[in-house]
Amino acid sequence: GQLYDNRMTDDLRDALVATSLFQSVSVVPQRTGRTNPDGTEQVDLLVRQEKGPARTLGGNVGFSTGQGFRAEGTWQHRNLFPYEGGLLASVIAGTQEQGLAGTFRRANAGRRDRTFSLTAGANHSNYDAYEAFTTSVGIRWSYDSTPIWQKPITYYYGGELVGTNESVYDFAQGRNVRRTYGIVALPGQLLFDRSDSLLNPTKGFRLRLNASPETSVQGSVKPYVRAMVEGTFYYPVSSSIVIAGRAKAGTIQGVARDDLAPSRRYYGGGGGSVRGYGYQRLGPFDPNGDPVGGRSLNEFALEARYRFGDFGIVPFIDAGNSYESSTPNLSSLRYGAGIGGRFYTSFGPMRIDVATPLNPREGDGKVALYISIGQAF
Repeated sequence: GQLYDNRMTDDLRDALVATSLFQSVSVVPQRTGRTNPDGTEQVDLLVRQEKGPARTLGGNVGFSTGQGFRAEGTWQHRNLFPYEGGLLASVIAGTQEQGLAGTFRRANAGRRDRTFSLTAGANHSNYDAYEAFTTSVGIRWSYDSTPIWQKPITYYYGGELVGTNESVYDFAQGRNVRRTYGIVALPGQLLFDRSDSLLNPTKGFRLRLNASPETSVQGSVKPYVRAMVEGTFYYPVSSSIVIAGRAKAGTIQGVARDDLAPSRRYYGGGGGSVRGYGYQRLGPFDPNGDPVGGRSLNEFALEARYRFGDFGIVPFIDAGNSYESSTPNLSSLRYGAGIGGRFYTSFGPMRIDVATPLNPREGDGKVALYISIGQAF
């Protein structure tokens, strides 16, 4: 009984394409000759679909001065548990991180583009800040953007159980010790996105808010809250130049820093933070010269993205730090600057950034290199 709308026909086709289960899809209106009481003709929709491969192999590889090489491979079956119940297995092999994970994912769970997922994994990380053996299970509901439908508001919420054994510097004993933590978390995120692209935005802005009430069990129960807010903007100066900026602030409330598992603390520095400084190398240090993390963080970045054809040049300046206090401040900002190259492909830009610290501390390197896929933010 609804009035025929060609936009809804196109939307149905887009929804079928977004499942990634079909090689080809067409949705065509068909005249029926049947007449409604108001004199209008009924229309059927003829859907033709060709089954596509349900299994996918994928991977990504990256290198940065602080994190070394990191490679991840994935195997996915998108429809192992019809309808749209997929299984994803992943393995991480890197110089400083190794891990295995498995995820059950139900796409379009009760609503278009809402996803339910159940994940279990084990991971080993070995960084200057800590060495951790971690196992985790998590459950999550999310409402996501897709390349076909980029939404102005997306979100996720869920729960997480983590068991982790980590090296931590004990200031009372004056040495590194190993401690085991049990963590229960309820992470959530709200994203307001008014940019024009998921992978390579050239105008608009994004605002992201993360909050995670958590309880850590390590001798006693210690509840606390981790929160983070981040904003980015993209302003086209001309058809070939885009000014991009980012500001980020985080806080952990309700617990002393030394009662937190090192992997749950905030760290600054690295390719996704303040370039020019080593990964997790911004913030407080222990007497051995290793980072111990903090309860707050602030970061700022400004880029001028100049594109010519499939190539680009990006000068940038970053600033930020992490702090022992639960409130970030501007008193001890560290600055890094550099220049990057971009090669634009059909799936996003390849990125190479070279940066140097502008106000380095003793022990900071002179040059840092980052290679990855996608813009820095």
